[in-house]
Amino acid sequence: MMLGDLGANVIKVERPDIGDDTRTWGPPFDDRGESAYYLSINRNKKSIAADLSADRDRTLIEELIAGADVVVDNFRPGTLQRYGLDPERIRARFPRLVWCTITGFGADSARPGYDYVVQAERGWMAITGEPGGRPMKVGVALADVIAGKDAAISTLAALVSVARTGEGRHVITSLAQSAAAALVNVAQNALVTGRDARRWGNAHPNLVPYELFDARDRPIVIAVGNDAQWRSCARALGLDDLANDSSLASNAGRVAQRDRVVEAVAGRVKERSAADVAAALDRAGVPCGMVLTVLEALREAQASPLTGVGPSVPGTIRYPPPRLNEHGAEIRARGWAVFQ
Repeated sequence: MMLGDLGANVIKVERPDIGDDTRTWGPPFDDRGESAYYLSINRNKKSIAADLSADRDRTLIEELIAGADVVVDNFRPGTLQRYGLDPERIRARFPRLVWCTITGFGADSARPGYDYVVQAERGWMAITGEPGGRPMKVGVALADVIAGKDAAISTLAALVSVARTGEGRHVITSLAQSAAAALVNVAQNALVTGRDARRWGNAHPNLVPYELFDARDRPIVIAVGNDAQWRSCARALGLDDLANDSSLASNAGRVAQRDRVVEAVAGRVKERSAADVAAALDRAGVPCGMVLTVLEALREAQASPLTGVGPSVPGTIRYPPPRLNEHGAEIRARGWAVFQ
């Protein structure tokens, strides 16, 4: 979808009758019977249903590949080869072709890749949730999202290489590797200290104050990222004694006195409305934000019940998510000319 947002012409090849699994991942469904889940990630594509076990359809797919710059697949190892669509054989025919394979656990693993499983196995659930509470998954399928973005980035880099060298490549990404890499500073904390990471709830393991506070009417997040912001935060909240305390001047000092700092900030925040706290901190240049519901957040976003949340990259929405095989007859008749 991201490549489509950026202007790529995308043909989505789906199984006959069933199509993409996410078409059934509901409710909710829209008035066309499409699931909201499917609609969220399938704009800017045209759909054709093809049976890989049918000679006619395999021939069609190879014809489409012949006219493509990029092929993306998410089959388990060996599946395409069994159907006579070996990526390496096809790449040998089309040396400029970029082939992107998205796997669950790497090119050598036949395990199916599901976001929830990857979140569990790559440490995310161990660090998400309240301290002492049960492991918790992230509220969206973020491992899926990050893996998709990694695949898009890798594909774009491969296309640059083709433009420079004339040689394509086979790019392989996985949910598991993307999720492991996305641990970033949490992973590095564990690597540097040799101690396992733990759950911090809405607090931050390395920064103080950097967490959720309850204002008089609704929660607000305060995210102090440097020492100057700390002084501004403390003064904006009327905590001048803390602002002037040299033992709290550095973030390391505040981490060492986490309970003291958090208790003082929480005490001042709960006396005021979230809007008042946000206004004071905004004037002081301190990062903060009231906790909004999804519908509240979407009021400030380009979003549609049909085409989803607008592009996160500089792109455009040209086509709504397709119905299963919506463009099948036209693609079979015209191939890539369907986009002309």
